[in-house]
Amino acid sequence: MERIAIIGWGSLLWDLDDLAAHVSGDWQVAAGPTLPIEFALVSRKRNGALAAVIDHALGAHSPCSVIDSAKNTLAEAIHDLARRERCAPQHIGALHRHNGFSQAKQTQTSTLVEIWLHTTHYDGAVWTDIETNFHTTIGQPFTISTAVAYLQSLSGDSLREAKRYIENAPAEVATPLRRELAAHDWWAALDYE
Repeated sequence: MERIAIIGWGSLLWDLDDLAAHVSGDWQVAAGPTLPIEFALVSRKRNGALAAVIDHALGAHSPCSVIDSAKNTLAEAIHDLARRERCAPQHIGALHRHNGFSQAKQTQTSTLVEIWLHTTHYDGAVWTDIETNFHTTIGQPFTISTAVAYLQSLSGDSLREAKRYIENAPAEVATPLRRELAAHDWWAALDYE
């Protein structure tokens, strides 16, 4: 029986959603690979909130968390995570330690996961591998100032969800945008309950 790790750094840690029935045990916080993460995805699922994604150009190296898949094949774990993320399986990164299977948008990501994987008891790992869509959605490149301006343009449920998502991300995900927002009084004053 193979052991497959599910790697997470954002809402997956507090909202397993469809994945809840397909995991075993609890999250091992900050026990996963260190990956470059930034809140650079405009999420339709989260009312336009900025979600955390792997971004090798913009992200801060953050220790990710892991939870065991209840399934014993990489294919099943990919399917389960894709269903939770409401995306196609090709947007799920995956790596098998023994048979050489690798599926990742960027080789840098698979290299970081592979280095980590060889220090564990896992046979494989899966992770959400959706790329930033900030530029294509907003029409401007992602920078800290454009991201702050975008968040300031939100209102109602969209703004509450943006605040909730960023605030609930693990403390280890200390991205440049998150650090910038912590210095803004308007952000601190927002209530997301």
